[in-house]
Amino acid sequence: MLAQIFLFILDTVCSFLTLALLVRFAMQWARTPFRNPLGQFIVAVTDWMVRPVRRLVPGLFGLDMASLLLAWLWQVVYQGTALGFSGVLSAVSPAPTLVVALLALLEVAKTGLYLVIGAVIVSAVFSWVNPYAPLADVFNTLTRPLLRPFRRFIPPVGGVDLSPLALLLVLQIGLFVIASLRQSVMPLILMS
Repeated sequence: MLAQIFLFILDTVCSFLTLALLVRFAMQWARTPFRNPLGQFIVAVTDWMVRPVRRLVPGLFGLDMASLLLAWLWQVVYQGTALGFSGVLSAVSPAPTLVVALLALLEVAKTGLYLVIGAVIVSAVFSWVNPYAPLADVFNTLTRPLLRPFRRFIPPVGGVDLSPLALLLVLQIGLFVIASLRQSVMPLILMS
């Protein structure tokens, strides 16, 4: 029971930090200004770990690779600990280590897809309820590059933009693919 409580707390902390780091990565990718409550919160939560890592991990094509690497490392910590507590990982060897790294990568991708799903939904709600809210521009800036390809092919119907629905459908398919990949990776743990 104590192990379950510990893993629950570790999962909560690692998932929160992974999400915060992915939000930071996404905001920098979309060139979203950080001078808003969400941006200030993300900087306050992640700056302590991103700044030192940036000295070692440079950006790539304007992308904040330090935030992305840290998000992955937090998931490596959780996945490795969870598998270690379950007794599946009894010894450190290359095969289980690679499986943990792959599971962490899949978890970061899943969290990233959930982040985009949430941003699209919040952006759509803001457009219906209060398009001039202070955070509406933040979510619009985050989702605009992702919605642009869909808006080219899906015209508004009766003044309603249906491109978020198409993007949500593609993102849901991505979640199915990640779940399938995770299921195919799990037997590798048992074999090693």
